[in-house]
Amino acid sequence: MPFAPLVVLGGPTGTGKTPLAIALAEALSTPDGPIEIVSADSRQVYRGLDVGTAKAGPAERARVVHHGLDLVDPDQPFSVADFRAHALEALGRLGSRSGIGILAGGTGFWLRAVARGLDTEALPADPVLRASLEVRLAREGLAALAADLVQRAPALASGVDLRNPRRVVRALEIATLVGDRPRPPARGYPAPVLELVLDVEPAAHRERLAARARAQFGAGLIEEARALRERFDPALPALSAIGYREAWDVLDGRATLDEAIEADARRNVQFARRQRTWFRGEPGDRVDATADPTGVAVRRVEAWLAELPRAPEMSVPED
Repeated sequence: MPFAPLVVLGGPTGTGKTPLAIALAEALSTPDGPIEIVSADSRQVYRGLDVGTAKAGPAERARVVHHGLDLVDPDQPFSVADFRAHALEALGRLGSRSGIGILAGGTGFWLRAVARGLDTEALPADPVLRASLEVRLAREGLAALAADLVQRAPALASGVDLRNPRRVVRALEIATLVGDRPRPPARGYPAPVLELVLDVEPAAHRERLAARARAQFGAGLIEEARALRERFDPALPALSAIGYREAWDVLDGRATLDEAIEADARRNVQFARRQRTWFRGEPGDRVDATADPTGVAVRRVEAWLAELPRAPEMSVPED
């Protein structure tokens, strides 16, 4: 099955990836094939998390077809491997219609998993074992688990970021189930990929994030948070998205509206800083979004498309 050529649009939260993806899709659209967007946001896959995740709304989805949104309820598990399978299915269908895909979002690991492959997707999992390792992590700390991993599975540990608790726990799970073995090579995306990274000058970015926090609370974030807490356990990982805790603080009288908005913006600035560090280590052309980046991005994508061979036959490589 042929796959659609793929434009990957990453960057920190609040840099304008969604509007730029829509603008790109509309500017590049031709009668020859559709252009569709796959959202790569680990919170936007959940139904009901709309205002708080800045999810594309009905009007935006009416302009351009979106995938990767509203896939599961907040109490249902959804992994990076699940997302990669969803994205590849959508991009395969799109390729069969001679279309072009735009993979846009701030969850860097999900972007990487689609564009360059996911090296853990075929490895086993054991939820009970994982839970016991999480208990150990809370009781013993990350350093103890990392040391255990290095001692038990040095080959596996050599490819793991030992500062990342989730990666260490996952590697210990794999080591317990299948022993010490290097991770299998990742399978990259089976069609041409252009990677762009969107960013904003820090002072302007802080202003954007503060304005977005005010707009989200004004657009019904507190009501959305109330409805979610009535249906689901607020301790669910899906509901750790920035904004919901702040909204619950207003509902429970622990914060004023202004304090909640300020806390929301502050957490998003911290989150964006971590994302910016991630994207510095990723490939891709940098696009400054401090001003309108549409023209720059359109010209870059048009030049890339002009260099592609005509109607390439690209399919998923055999295992």
